[in-house]
Amino acid sequence: MNPAVRNEVGGAVHGTVVQAGHIATLTVEHAVVPAILPGSPPPRLLPAPTRHFTDRHTELDRLTALLEGGDDDPAPRVVVLTGTGGIGKSATALHFAARLKDRYDGGQLHADLHGDATATAATPSTVLVRFLRALGVAPQYVPADEQDQIDWFRSLTADRRLLTVLDNAHSVAQVLPLLPTGPGSLTLVTSRRRLAGLGSAVGAHHLALPPLGPADAALLLTRLAGRPTAATTGEAGSDGAEAVARRCGGLPLALCMAGERLAVRTHLTWRQLEQDMASAAAHDGPGAPGGPDGPERDPVSAAADTSYGDLGPDAARLYRLGGLRPWTAGLTAPAAAALAEVPEERAAALLEELASLHLVEEHAPGRYRHHDLLRAHAERLALRTDGHARSAAAVGRLLRHHLAAAAAADARVMPGRWHLGPAYDRLPDDPRTTDPRTADQATDWQLAERENLVEAVRAADEYGLDDLTWQLCEALWSLFFRQGYHQDWLATHRLGVRAAARCPATPEAEGRMHAQLGFALLGLGRHDEAEQAFSAAAEADRRCGHRRGEATAVESLGLVRLAQGRYEEAADHFRAAQDLAEDPRARALLAHHLGRALSGQGRHADAAAALQRAGRLMAALPVPDPYNEARVLTSLGEAALAAGDPARAADLLAEAARRMSLERVPVQEAAIAALRARAAATPEERERFLTEAIERYERLGSPTAATLRAERDQADRDQADRDQADRDRAAEGAVSPPGQPAP
Repeated sequence: MNPAVRNEVGGAVHGTVVQAGHIATLTVEHAVVPAILPGSPPPRLLPAPTRHFTDRHTELDRLTALLEGGDDDPAPRVVVLTGTGGIGKSATALHFAARLKDRYDGGQLHADLHGDATATAATPSTVLVRFLRALGVAPQYVPADEQDQIDWFRSLTADRRLLTVLDNAHSVAQVLPLLPTGPGSLTLVTSRRRLAGLGSAVGAHHLALPPLGPADAALLLTRLAGRPTAATTGEAGSDGAEAVARRCGGLPLALCMAGERLAVRTHLTWRQLEQDMASAAAHDGPGAPGGPDGPERDPVSAAADTSYGDLGPDAARLYRLGGLRPWTAGLTAPAAAALAEVPEERAAALLEELASLHLVEEHAPGRYRHHDLLRAHAERLALRTDGHARSAAAVGRLLRHHLAAAAAADARVMPGRWHLGPAYDRLPDDPRTTDPRTADQATDWQLAERENLVEAVRAADEYGLDDLTWQLCEALWSLFFRQGYHQDWLATHRLGVRAAARCPATPEAEGRMHAQLGFALLGLGRHDEAEQAFSAAAEADRRCGHRRGEATAVESLGLVRLAQGRYEEAADHFRAAQDLAEDPRARALLAHHLGRALSGQGRHADAAAALQRAGRLMAALPVPDPYNEARVLTSLGEAALAAGDPARAADLLAEAARRMSLERVPVQEAAIAALRARAAATPEERERFLTEAIERYERLGSPTAATLRAERDQADRDQADRDQADRDRAAEGAVSPPGQPAP
C-alpha cells in the first residue's frame, strides 16, 4: 500500500458545499444561482421507446387532448400514468414522449425512480444531481444540500420548455422536487400508486392504464413472435394468439415474455405455449409462491415460469441469483461471472439468453436487470432451489467483486491516498502502471455503478458482513468526494461506522469511517457534526495507536476551522497533525494547510515561509505530485497578493497556471486566472485574465462566473466615472479665469 496521505481540500466552498478536487484550501464564497450555462447542449436523456408498441390509442388521444386544450395556460403540466405492475406504463410514457420531443426545445430529462419499494426508491437528491449535470452544471458546483439542489433546479428550468419522464415513482414527496418550472413544460409520471396529492399540489391529470384488449394483445403477441395466429396456419385445437393473450391477462410484460419465447423456440406451437401457461397458472410452476395449494398465480409469474423452463442450468442459475438483490444499475458481464461462477464470456452469453426471453432487460449497453416483478419471481426461485446458504454465498461473491472493482477505480481516480482495506493490497503502489483506464474513465465507471455500490453496502450490512461493509465504504471515497451524492454518502457511511466498530480485528477501520463520514457532513455545511465525527476518528485512532489515522483526523479538524474562518485554531490543528504525521506527503500537505491558515491571519511573512517549505517538500517527494506542487504555487501567489506584492504574485501565478494546465483541473485553472486578474499590471492585462476566468467558470457552471462578471461591470463603471472626471477637469482648465485672456 502507498503510505501517502491525500486528504486535501483544494477549491472553494460555495454556500454549504465543499467544491473541491482535493481538500487542501478553502475559500468561503456566497452562492449565487447560476444562469443557464452558455453553450451547454439541451439534455437528451430519454431512452429509445420499445419497438413493438401496440394499442393505447385512447390514452394517447387523451394525452394529446390535454396538451392541445391548454395552449393558453403557461403553467407546466404534469400527467400521471397509473396501473398495476407490468401494464405498460413506462412503454406508454416513452412512446408518447418520443412523439412529442420536438416540441420541447429545452431538452428532455428522464429518471427511473425505482419506486416499487421504499427501500429501493431513489431520493430526490440523487436524481437532482444527475439532472443538474445534464443541464450543464459541473460536478464541482452541484450543491450538496438537497434544498439547494431543488432551488438550483427550479432556477435552471424556469426559462426552459422541458419534457421530463419520471418513471416508477413511489410517492408525491419524491416527485415534487423533480418537476421543472418552465412555462409549457410537460412531465410524465408513471406509478403503481395513485399519487393523488399531485392533483392538489400541481394540478396533475391522472390516466389509469387498463390491460390491453384481446385483439391488441393478440396483435402484440404475433409481432413479437414473428408468426401468424393459429387460425391463419390451420393449427387445430386452439385459437392461437388469442388464447395465449387471455392467459397473459392483457399485461404487456407477460405478453412480451410469451411472444419472445415463441420467437426463440421456433418449433413451439401456440397450443403448446397456452398449455404450458395453463399448467403454470394451476400452481405447479417452479416459481409458485405457495406450491400446489398456493394462491392463484398472476399472469406475469405464470409467463415467467414457462420461459424459465426453457433455460439451461447456467442461465437458470444466473436468473435466480441475480434476483436476490435489487441491482438497479444492472448486472454487467464481469459481475454476472462472479455471481454465477462462470467465465466472463460465458456470463455475457447467459445475459443475452435471459434478455432474449424477456426475463431481464438491457436498460443500458452491457447492463441487464430484472423487472421488479420478475426479481420477486427470481428471488423465490433462488430461495427454493438454491437455499439460504448458497444464496447468501452468491451475494457474498458479488459483494467481493464489487469491492475489488470499486477499490481499483478509487485507486485510479486518487492514486496517492493511503488505505486500510486488504482489497488495496492487491493493487500496485501506482495503479497507472497496470490500469489502462484514465482517471476520467474510472470516474465514469463509478458513476455508472453508483447505485449498485450503494446497494452493495446495504446488502453487506444486512448479511452481517461487517468487514465488507466498511471496506466498500472506504472504496467509495473518491466517488463521493469528487462527485457528491451526499445523501448516499451519509447513508452508507453511517452503516460503515457501525460495522467498523464491530470489527475488533481491524480497530483502525473505525477511525477511517468516522473521518470519511465527517467529510460528508463538512460538505453539507454541518460543521458541528463534522467536528464530532473527526473528533471521534481522532479518539478511535488514538485508542488503537494508529498515528497515521490520528494525523488525518486532526488535520481534518483543522480543515473545519479553516472553512469557518477560524484561522488560529486551524493552524493549531495543522501543527498538531504535523507532530503525528509520519510520511513525507502528509508533511508537505500539512505545511500547505498551515501556510493558508497563516495567510488568513494576515501573517504574510510566516505564511510565505510555510508555503515555500511546502513547495520544497512537494518537490522532494519520491513520487511526483505535480497537482499539489501547482496548488502550492497558487497559494504562494495568493499570499503575495495579500501581502501587497502583485509583481511577485504575477510571476508565481504564471508558473502555477502553466503547471496546472498540464494537470487539466478546470476548477483550479479558473481560480488561477481570477487571481492573475488581481495581480495584473495593466487594465488590459486585468481584462484579459478576468475574461478568461469568467469563461472558465461559466463552462464549469460555477456561480463564481456571475460574481466576477458583476465585479468587472462595476470596475468598468468606476473607470468610466474616473475618465469622465478627468475630462471635466480638463475642460475646466481650458476656461480662462475672469479678467485673463484665453489661452
